[in-house]
Amino acid sequence: MSDAHIPNSDVPEGLVARLVHIGEAAPDEGLSLGDFMEALGERAFGILLFAFAIPVCIPFLYGIPQVLSLPMMALAFQMAAGRGEPWVPVKFRARRMEKRGLEKMGRQAKRWFGWIEAIARPRLLFLSGPIGERIVGSIFCLFCASILVPLPLTNSTPGIAVAIASLGLITRDGLLILAGLVLGLVWITILVVGGPALIYALIEWGRSAVSN
Repeated sequence: MSDAHIPNSDVPEGLVARLVHIGEAAPDEGLSLGDFMEALGERAFGILLFAFAIPVCIPFLYGIPQVLSLPMMALAFQMAAGRGEPWVPVKFRARRMEKRGLEKMGRQAKRWFGWIEAIARPRLLFLSGPIGERIVGSIFCLFCASILVPLPLTNSTPGIAVAIASLGLITRDGLLILAGLVLGLVWITILVVGGPALIYALIEWGRSAVSN
């Protein structure tokens, strides 16, 4: 681990606010993944998966989602296996995250998910319990496998699904967990049944809608 350190006492409450603060307070050389995990202040699967999912949500982005999907899948497997806290290999902990990327992660988290975190509250608690976490972890493995597929938009929808469900795990909001799982499973169904042709049709529709 490097010498970079962000005191946990200075980090505000709320995961989205915490990510914004970490990006702003990061040194110019950025943070290693290990330093980033330490700055988050908690060792929970939901927190790490949410943070990793933010860059994955960006549409038409290639390379980064596929790289991040590997540690995400490792975390999902650990959840499914019933591990108490996440373990990240040393080689992943040593990987450096640029300050610009950390700042962008915070902005995107606030823009897309800040309002969701604000309305979250504990409910349907069995979904965030030990058995629920194992089921969610198993389903997350499918979502991460979709992110690995090198086709347009195969990262965005499952990334959003992981982020929403992870927020549900963090806040113990079973409705958010269900919403994320349903979104991701619907996408997996479309991907399997419709195949690449349907995906490209959706892309062309999206491009035409944006241009108009």
